[in-house]
Amino acid sequence: MERFGCNRYYIMPLYLRGLLAGVACNVKDEIFIRASIEHRVSGVPLFARAAGSRSFFSLVTVGAGVVLPNDTLVFWAMVTIVCSFFMQLRLLSAAYVGSIVIFTVSFFAQTEWAQPFFARFFPHVVETSVTALALLMGLLLFIETWLIYREGAELSAPRLVTSKRGLMIGEQVVQRLWIIPLMIPVLGNDVQSFATWWPIISGGDAYSFVLVPFLLGFSQRVQTGMPVHLTKWTARRIGWLASVVSLLAIGSYWLKPLAIVSAVVAIVWREWIALSAKLYEQKFPPYFTKRTNGLVILGVLPDTPAHKMALSVGEVIVKVNGTPVATEDEFYAALQQNRAFCKLEVLNESGEVRFAQTALFEGEHHELGLLFVRDEG
Repeated sequence: MERFGCNRYYIMPLYLRGLLAGVACNVKDEIFIRASIEHRVSGVPLFARAAGSRSFFSLVTVGAGVVLPNDTLVFWAMVTIVCSFFMQLRLLSAAYVGSIVIFTVSFFAQTEWAQPFFARFFPHVVETSVTALALLMGLLLFIETWLIYREGAELSAPRLVTSKRGLMIGEQVVQRLWIIPLMIPVLGNDVQSFATWWPIISGGDAYSFVLVPFLLGFSQRVQTGMPVHLTKWTARRIGWLASVVSLLAIGSYWLKPLAIVSAVVAIVWREWIALSAKLYEQKFPPYFTKRTNGLVILGVLPDTPAHKMALSVGEVIVKVNGTPVATEDEFYAALQQNRAFCKLEVLNESGEVRFAQTALFEGEHHELGLLFVRDEG
């Protein structure tokens, strides 16, 4: 139990380090500095909210009897941190992390040259049930599906890129990181199996419980429309993947190789989903680009007049104070016509017209807090 306590202590620092590494992705390739800073700061509370509102998923792991050695949980944490160093939050998906852990337990840790390393640092990894790992991966994929569908597009940052035709266009970069606490039964001698029907998937008969914070990440770039459409499209396909992985995991209870199959399916299918999203985007023209009949909003800064007018990313401003606008210079020239008041005619994504207006204070007519596609980035 002394060793168990030591490893349990290191799980949290490892995940905190992984969290910091994942957040470091947010400062890469920033074009609109102020917008990026505001988006990142406003996103920080979501980590705490995620950590405090997902604990009911632990009922599934405990009820399913997913029991793992403590060494395996620590190794899962280390794999998570390594994946976070690639600065792509989508690599923190359970499809990648879980598959790597399953491959390691099934093959890598069994090799002759790797055995001394695992015997010294992770001696109980070889006792891991691959069925339990596959079930855990399936559960985390279901959680990932739910989070991406509900919250995937809540935060996005604007960015300027050059299209294949050499034109400057805008895109929305979605980067999300969630902390999911799960209560995992761990091999130990604190808790005895409390019911004969409890489907414990392990070789032991006594257990302890550890609250483990799992990291799930998601990232996506959207150029052809609002991020919510593509994130929901992606979430539905991850849900199909979660269903297949879970069925294979259940089947591996009787046929162990199916757990290995679930790992192969998870990592290949998740890569196919990422590739399909890119191909899906290529079918449609860019949405955030310069137009002849208005200015499409690429970003809205918090706590600005634009934010107070409830202007949204993707809406198109066609008139300012009754004057048609098609360029950023025309936009601010029209604002100068009335330094104390601003009235905008706006088209939403469906093409419906609405009006937004607000009083302007000294200096606010110079910048409403809107970001548009420019000729230079």
